[in-house]
Amino acid sequence: MLTRTMSMAATGLVAALALTACAGSADSGSGGAAGKGMVAQLTFPAEVTGAAGGLGDFNPYATQPLTRFWVYEPLIIKNGLSCEETPWLATKADWTDDQTLAITIRDGVKWSDGQPFTAKDVAFTFNLGKQYAGLDKAGVWNDTFGAPAESVTAEGNVVTMKFSGNAAAKYDEIIKQPMLPEHVYSKVGDPTKYVDKKPVGTGPYELGSYNGRRLVLDRRPDYWQADKVKVQKIVQEGQYDASQAALKLRSGELDAYWGEIPNPEKTFVSADPKVNHFWFAPNGMTVLTGNLKQKPFDDPKFREAVSYAMDKEAMSTKATYGIMKPASQTGLKLPSMQKLLPDSVANSDTVIPFDVAKANQMLDAAGYRKGADGKRTNPDGSPLAVNFSVQAGFIDYQAIADVIAKGLNSVGVQTKVTASAPDSVDQQKKTGEYTAMLEYLHGGCELARNIGAKLSSKQFPTEKEVRSNVGRFSDPQVDATVAALEKATDQAEQKTEVGKLVDVMMTQFPVTPLIYAPTRILYRTDKAVGWPSEQDPYANPSDDRLLVLTRLSSAK
Repeated sequence: MLTRTMSMAATGLVAALALTACAGSADSGSGGAAGKGMVAQLTFPAEVTGAAGGLGDFNPYATQPLTRFWVYEPLIIKNGLSCEETPWLATKADWTDDQTLAITIRDGVKWSDGQPFTAKDVAFTFNLGKQYAGLDKAGVWNDTFGAPAESVTAEGNVVTMKFSGNAAAKYDEIIKQPMLPEHVYSKVGDPTKYVDKKPVGTGPYELGSYNGRRLVLDRRPDYWQADKVKVQKIVQEGQYDASQAALKLRSGELDAYWGEIPNPEKTFVSADPKVNHFWFAPNGMTVLTGNLKQKPFDDPKFREAVSYAMDKEAMSTKATYGIMKPASQTGLKLPSMQKLLPDSVANSDTVIPFDVAKANQMLDAAGYRKGADGKRTNPDGSPLAVNFSVQAGFIDYQAIADVIAKGLNSVGVQTKVTASAPDSVDQQKKTGEYTAMLEYLHGGCELARNIGAKLSSKQFPTEKEVRSNVGRFSDPQVDATVAALEKATDQAEQKTEVGKLVDVMMTQFPVTPLIYAPTRILYRTDKAVGWPSEQDPYANPSDDRLLVLTRLSSAK
């Protein structure tokens, strides 16, 4: 979702910038010296803070490695928007049965020190997670979203992962884990404590230089797909707030930026529309969550009725300058997940429109009558009031909450917005002591972990932990559907189970999706072209940077 806080510098961004100067697929090329379509250098912000960066740690499992993208690589890259897979260090990964995952490792890949990359390195990486739980980011060895592994072995170019039960829901996390070289990491002791200063990776870049602030990465001419890598050097330096980033992008000191810049059309693109571009792709959605254990949100008829009193276009304008569009009530990111829609709604507009007349009509029909003062009561005659909790300082949330309150008040549902410290709102989620609030529904490809978790009674928050089902929606049939979705390895079966959850979203309104929340990129095309865009959404612009790299080529 959008960055919550806005500094004074960012607030004055437009004025500050007004004083400054107004100023496809990669071509094939040689693996060695610069060839056709080569880009000499691209400059990006540092990925870590200066304090963490001073350590010079490339360990991909560190809390803050110097880079997460350019040195160590995953097995398969799954487009976080469309969920399409691109084979990477693995050519494929298949469930041979519901407890066995077979991963075929690519031939001909070398570590940056010249040693061959093999299936043994992959098995070694995952087996480290058994010995050092902090390295088990995919939950291979525990029962989080699926049964734990019994063994991970390598034979030839195939890695076989055997689980004690169905573990299909672990797949997305497994394929994205960065692989480690056994000949290096087997000698470092506890890898979770190892500071990797001289990285040996399979990735397209190796360490050129690092002075504690400025990181220079050099293209590897022996990289396994060097013909697709057209950028000779990547430089990462500095962390910037919105105002600084916009200025550096406009001046050409930065070639891309993945953070939030308010009103990018005006503050960045307008300076040079031929060169300056941005794409804020839907990555999830902001949703209204009511307390389903209390009046009035315990009534699905009320939840549906008030959904029509919410002006999502106004929310988009006020919170995102009109960039992020109203979200589908299905809980799916559309259009990128269109293929998962059940036939019943596949050709329908699934965004709940702003229709005050319909909201009033439905509230009347559900027994929420208006008094002489224009305010409604519950069907049993008790007072009806909504206290809307919002995190103080979350600028976008506050803007959205104000629009919702205005809409609900306009149909006679007395509503006020109460801003509280974020920690206080989190506490309300844990205790269930709230009426309504805004939340985030992640739009990732492992649907059992996002829309499924939002509806599963196993995901109720506890006194110590905020879990996904903050509204406390509960339905045994839905729990069974989520359990089936967790276990589904066949795409047709996954679509069937997702369709059942979509039906729940469209008929019971456990949460109301409002507007999509972004994954962002702001970029220049004077040096390189081929960046992902709304017209060519081949990659998640923030997460799939390795994939983006293979599509960049010279603008000249």
